[in-house]
Amino acid sequence: MSSGDATVAGNRIEYILRMPRYEMVGVEDPARALFDHIRFTSGFETARRLDGECHDDPASNNYLCAANYEFAKPVDRLGVDCTFYEVTVPNHIHMLRAERNGRSAQAILDSGFPSATLAFRPPTALETAAQQSGAGAMRVWTAAVQLLLLAALAMAARSSRELGALAAAYLAGECAGTVAILRTGWEPSLRFAEAAAALALAYLALEILVFPKSGGRWLIAAALGAFEGLYFSTFVSESGYGAFWVLAGAVAAGALVLLFAGVGLYAFVNDRYRALLSRGAALALFLTGSVWFALRLRN
Repeated sequence: MSSGDATVAGNRIEYILRMPRYEMVGVEDPARALFDHIRFTSGFETARRLDGECHDDPASNNYLCAANYEFAKPVDRLGVDCTFYEVTVPNHIHMLRAERNGRSAQAILDSGFPSATLAFRPPTALETAAQQSGAGAMRVWTAAVQLLLLAALAMAARSSRELGALAAAYLAGECAGTVAILRTGWEPSLRFAEAAAALALAYLALEILVFPKSGGRWLIAAALGAFEGLYFSTFVSESGYGAFWVLAGAVAAGALVLLFAGVGLYAFVNDRYRALLSRGAALALFLTGSVWFALRLRN
């Protein structure tokens, strides 16, 4: 996750970018790599970059970059295309805040939505609900850790009824964890949130492999959801979005993923092959979670 501020003054833009250092490991010439993957437009014109530089800031553990852009005419609506995910990590999120004549606007850009148009006017209630709930849903559909957790939940269920209970516990834990962390004011880093989720994934997979007949898995599902609350609390804090709409979108997206997984497992796979599939997938998920956790600790 990176953040940027664009200040519009007439036909000029001053852009400041803060990019986590760990996402730039192995990237040669960071300034060129980053500035080549963000573009500002107004009407049918692309802004001309006048300058640009990046430097390492050990105090904040970020790369700090700054650039100035120019259009031929004053900016009315500002378009932005951002593909930082191509040079950082596939699930990278860029949060852009812009200001013009005292009016602000914001966009969240990732691989699912790499483009946005900023109109510098207050959004309607419907636009707010659609934008924020859509952002919550996309955080589920485009984040590998969350999709893996949902896959592990589906594999952990031994019946369609138990899958429903696990899904309800997981989604409730996710909401409760997010709200609780937001109220405490704690701001966990994304690396910590991913490490916690990866460890939870490995634990659930190990539970499936070692204790295939154990009960009370809904408690584990609730704990997994609470771990995901770390991620969503960070996203809500960084984006300035409302927790209600973000969680509404995330819950709907998670429920949809689990519904399709349940239909696939219980409508098209018989009991014998489902058990074999569950154990094979659990082994793969355990290895994935363990390696992911180790990499996050190392970074």
